Amino acid sequence: MYKIGIDLGGTKIEGICLDEKLNAVKRTRIPTNQHNGYRFIVDSIVSLVRDLTKEISDYSIGICTPGAISKKTGLIKNSNTQCLIGMPLKDDLERLLGRKIAMDNDANCFAMAESRLGAAVGHGVVFGVIMGTGVGGGIVIDGKVHRGRTNIAGEWGHHTLHQNGNKCYCGKLGCVETYISGPALEKRWTQLTGKKSGLPEIVKALDGVPAQTWKKEFLENFGTGLANVIDILDPDAVVLGGGLSNIDFLYTEGRDAVYGTVFSDLVDTPILKNKLGDSAGVFGAALL
Repeated sequence: MYKIGIDLGGTKIEGICLDEKLNAVKRTRIPTNQHNGYRFIVDSIVSLVRDLTKEISDYSIGICTPGAISKKTGLIKNSNTQCLIGMPLKDDLERLLGRKIAMDNDANCFAMAESRLGAAVGHGVVFGVIMGTGVGGGIVIDGKVHRGRTNIAGEWGHHTLHQNGNKCYCGKLGCVETYISGPALEKRWTQLTGKKSGLPEIVKALDGVPAQTWKKEFLENFGTGLANVIDILDPDAVVLGGGLSNIDFLYTEGRDAVYGTVFSDLVDTPILKNKLGDSAGVFGAALL
């Protein structure tokens, strides 16, 4: 049986077709264009699946999406692609495609892919971290996604990092995401320096007092946020993904900031850079 994986991202939708040996036999990307709304995204996914399957008949479909499916309503919740919130994405796609699909959030698919095919192969309990436009996490235990009772396992991006802190789109104050996501870090840079810069530029320009303040705050927030997860989950490995995973100092100074906050006399949790890059989501979707 072939495996079709669809990764619905904020800027692109990627599709892949894997054979029985998990080799990619077809792969394509299209822009999400989320400003066109929910129906446009649904139609784009349907078109992509039909393109990937036009020469095969025996296949499964897995879809990686921002947010999670509410067990209460069956609708998408907690998505930073906000046109999906409150929509019956899984039901609509199953109706239009005429078959059952597996669907999970992007962090769970990332964690699955990295634990089966990437940086965390051989580790039993894996915490997969997404740090990009948003902050999320997924948990894989012995090769299976752990979703939790209400499908929110791993959502460390909405742990409260600073009580009465920055306002989050979720309605709470002080969420991890409002401090160490890409947009949050860029906003903080502007507050400190008066300059608007993208994250890659910022990381290359860490000289001077404002820059060092920015880096110090980033490391403290990253260290505390991830140490809280390790205190609760105590995983065998943590894998970083998303655009911020390319920041080299997270694997040295960032690791030390985490280790210095974990509640244990022995802290040696590997904090690993992903191996699959932005392909992890689509491979994880196919593996669902």
